Amino acid sequence: MLELRAVTAGYDRRAPAVRNASLTVAPGEAVGLLGPSGCGKSTLARVAALLHRPDSGTLLLDGAPVRRWRHRAPRAQRTTVGVVFQQPRLSADPRLRLTDLIAEPLRATGRREDVPDRVAELAAAVGLTPDLLGRRPHEVSDGQLQRACLARALVLRPRLLICDEMTAMLDASTTAALVAAVEDYRTATGAGLLAVGHDHTLLKRWCDRTVHWDDVTSGTSGTSLEPSVPSAM
Repeated sequence: MLELRAVTAGYDRRAPAVRNASLTVAPGEAVGLLGPSGCGKSTLARVAALLHRPDSGTLLLDGAPVRRWRHRAPRAQRTTVGVVFQQPRLSADPRLRLTDLIAEPLRATGRREDVPDRVAELAAAVGLTPDLLGRRPHEVSDGQLQRACLARALVLRPRLLICDEMTAMLDASTTAALVAAVEDYRTATGAGLLAVGHDHTLLKRWCDRTVHWDDVTSGTSGTSLEPSVPSAM
């Protein structure tokens, strides 16, 4: 479903954050990308989510190369991928109520008629009670806001979900709830997952395989650290 080939990317061509990175996520597979803070994981995640054009290399979705990025990418490719970022307050419009935050992708793609049912369905799936949906980001906790951001990422039924340090700022119970919501979605849809983080224990328990950043950038990304052992989160 997702293939990154020899990707170099960053915000300064003279000093790219990512050099020669290669990674594959097969259909329905959960892959954990493990690496220290500042190594370039988030930049690579943004490339995979079609949010950042690489300086060089190739990104393929379902075998088709991606040639355009952000809003210029074809809708079929844009809606294939859902993404959840580490800091929900930086990725949420502070003016929107949570219900509108979740519904935003539906309205942007002309699916307004789906809003009531889909928002109610996903709010229940991620653990948001109806009274929270009318609140704005500053009126809810980080965990509640991240639940809304996960619902937003799932609202268009993506076939690939990218979680970039999704639980890094959350307590253990919220982390477990969000991981369970992701896994429920993947079980129901067969979606793939790229989970980016630096918590080896979490990624090992969550993912089918875990790949270290050094392997991704050294041409040995097919080698996992170890397969995960299913267990309750």
